[in-house]
Amino acid sequence: MSRAATNLQIDSARLWGSIHETAKFGGTAKGGVRRLTLSSEDKQVRDWFRKACEDAGLEVHVDALGSQFGLRKGRDMSKLPVGIGSHLDTQPTGGKYDGILGTLGALEVIRTLNDAGIETDAPICIVNWTNEEGSRFAPAMMASAAYVGDFTTDDILSRKDVEGTTVGQALDSIGYRGDKPVGFQKLGCFVELHIEQGPILEAEGKTIGVVDSGQGVLWYDGKISGFESHAGSTPMPLRRDALATLSEIVLAMEAIAKKHGPNAVGTIGEAVIANPSRNVIPGEIAFTMDCRSADGAIMDALDRDLRAAIAEIAARRKVEVKIDLVWRKPPTHFDPTLIAAVENAAKTLGYSSRRITSGAGHDACNLNTIMPAAMVFVPCKDGISHNELEDATQPDCAAGTNVLMHTVLAIAGVAS
Repeated sequence: MSRAATNLQIDSARLWGSIHETAKFGGTAKGGVRRLTLSSEDKQVRDWFRKACEDAGLEVHVDALGSQFGLRKGRDMSKLPVGIGSHLDTQPTGGKYDGILGTLGALEVIRTLNDAGIETDAPICIVNWTNEEGSRFAPAMMASAAYVGDFTTDDILSRKDVEGTTVGQALDSIGYRGDKPVGFQKLGCFVELHIEQGPILEAEGKTIGVVDSGQGVLWYDGKISGFESHAGSTPMPLRRDALATLSEIVLAMEAIAKKHGPNAVGTIGEAVIANPSRNVIPGEIAFTMDCRSADGAIMDALDRDLRAAIAEIAARRKVEVKIDLVWRKPPTHFDPTLIAAVENAAKTLGYSSRRITSGAGHDACNLNTIMPAAMVFVPCKDGISHNELEDATQPDCAAGTNVLMHTVLAIAGVAS
């Protein structure tokens, strides 16, 4: 690698400006971002990103699920591109960095290489994956999952949000159902920059997390069918209370996750009472469950124990509980060669680092099933994410982007 490439640094102020400029699309009063996938706010940020990619000289295409691909040509176009990027959609109470840092960091890598006049041997492709968060449509990371063949395009297009709008309809409503088939853009590998979304790096004073693995995920949709009756005239022993049933299920999940800890977590993040009324015993509730572990055997145990506990609770309370496993993502073990490239880039640049497991799912976890993949983490304040208070520092964001860039240069090679 040339000396100019070895000493290359991204433009920290430009990256920081991009992060805060895009935060206005769906910006909230508390300083966060509400940008649900395929919403009008998502269209705004997609339009911004498309123009920024085109201004950087990239060849931009959109696939049938709305994922955006910006290709920077390399000297040897027979080589598959090095993929970098993340996502631009957020949670309903999201922040400015989750996904956004990885996507805009990828853009900053391209801008920096352009400014320095550096041509890589292999091409580079930056990607904004559709619906990573899964907050509007399930499953999360659906576009990258379809890319690797876990779902068909038609299956994903037919998925509905709570209002009954399909992915296909939402794509059409904002003009982002692309003309390229899913998987049209082949990638040789993928490296994703992200905030940690946990407290470890900050607590240990480390700048870079070298991600070597990711937790597996189990997602369930549940429904409790009890019996609606008068809150004042129905004796306690005769009640078939759906909400009291859910309360037991929540506590059972907590106990089961703790039993299999520390390498297990479980969450019930959504619960909706049908036809709620102050003086009516809840008769029907829809709810979701999210269980995670980096150990496949523990994932199996979580599933088994949860089903047994729910069956016991339902029988005792004389209600019906249905749970459907709507998504199972096995644990991820990233590519050793790419992990070493990230580690070496951090060391060369003088950043402190540690190996780390990702507690959250990411598009890179899906892509790792068909190509070498890796991730770069940077700290976030108090480990907070999926919250408007999510925060990260400008120096840490720049450090992560520098590590991303030098990892890419090591993989793609600098044309001589």
